[in-house]
Amino acid sequence: MLKHIQVREYARLTTDTSVSPTIDVAIIKPDTFNWLVSLSEQPNSGRFISFEKPDCLRLHSYVGYLQSPAGEGVEVLPKISNSEYDPQKGRAVLCKMLCSALHLPYKEAHAAQLTRMNLPIHEWIYHQFLTQLNKLVASGLRFDYLRIEEESRFIRGQLNVTAQQRQPAERAHLFHIRHDIYHPNRLENRLMKSALDYIQDNCRSPENWRLANELSHILDPVQSLTNPLNLMPRWSNSKALDNYRDIKPWCEIILEKMNPHFQKGLHRGISLLFPMERLFEEHVAACLKKMVTSPWQLKTQASSKHMIEARDKLSDTDKNRFYLKPDLLIDHRGEHRYVMDTKWKLINSSNSQKNFDLSQSDIYQMFAYGHKYLSGNGDLVLIYPKHDKFTLPMPYFKLDSDLRLWVIPFCVESNKLISGEWMNHFLTLTLS
Repeated sequence: MLKHIQVREYARLTTDTSVSPTIDVAIIKPDTFNWLVSLSEQPNSGRFISFEKPDCLRLHSYVGYLQSPAGEGVEVLPKISNSEYDPQKGRAVLCKMLCSALHLPYKEAHAAQLTRMNLPIHEWIYHQFLTQLNKLVASGLRFDYLRIEEESRFIRGQLNVTAQQRQPAERAHLFHIRHDIYHPNRLENRLMKSALDYIQDNCRSPENWRLANELSHILDPVQSLTNPLNLMPRWSNSKALDNYRDIKPWCEIILEKMNPHFQKGLHRGISLLFPMERLFEEHVAACLKKMVTSPWQLKTQASSKHMIEARDKLSDTDKNRFYLKPDLLIDHRGEHRYVMDTKWKLINSSNSQKNFDLSQSDIYQMFAYGHKYLSGNGDLVLIYPKHDKFTLPMPYFKLDSDLRLWVIPFCVESNKLISGEWMNHFLTLTLS
């Protein structure tokens, strides 16, 4: 039976059976330990773990689900509090932020249902895909014309004259023909069928398996793909497939990040990990877009400024180097700006002895943003998640004579910045 382990960011995974398991420490099998090490050494793995001891690994700020080829599963949840931890809240936060990262609406009812059933995050992703596929089937899948070449007793469509001239005498009564049929076996449907086949083989939720089984019978005429990863970029974004738009991200996650059949060698298994820093940034951006009023605009990852200009010997011109990319830029025709950066870190607003746990490199970064984007005059914001030791905005920090830095908590449950004195300087935002 599949073993399911639940931990949070920065937890330790060890093979030492003498330790006491908690949300921050888990005991895993040696096979799982070795698989995680080999997985982390792969290109583009993100280096999601590091060694602490020969028998102990430390997770980094990644969340999601891992399942070794031996069948041992590890669910990694966001660290939303330093005190008593509620895994159900952690999973709900992860579901919500994942929807923001995929630019899709968050369905509280679906998340609450799976939370009550205590199912891990990958089962929730299965459920989102199956729900969208069920809607597509109910409204009608898109068909396409497929070219068929065959031998037939009757002429239908076009006669393949070249092939017919080569027809041996004993088969002269058969015609080589080409014709089109209207069939659901188009690429997008085949990609969805491939994802559906995987869910049917790997899901553990009875509800998910039942729905997957029903949909598999309905999609029986559609053929799965043996190597769908290379074909995913060919998914059409035409208006005719508008009703396919919501299912595409879920299909992509299942095929690209979860399916062990499309992984090679020793690294078979499920590796569904997301950098928490990126999820938080995407979620805050999605929430702030609803608060920014016209004619102001919210831009993400702006890169119009740079740290230095250096002379290029080949072209004998000044070349921009080290581009500055704040997470969020609120802009009005380039004349007025506010710069914001998000940081997924639990800081302590009462710990003045250690600079409130703020990173010195983050302050350097905001100082550079202030001088390059605001010309040393204006307001900047560092946004951190709200928790029990950071519930209210701090008084502003003076970076320069006319440059203020505000440090503000963002509530991941209400999806809002916590109001305070800073609002008097950001009249473009509506927090109601």
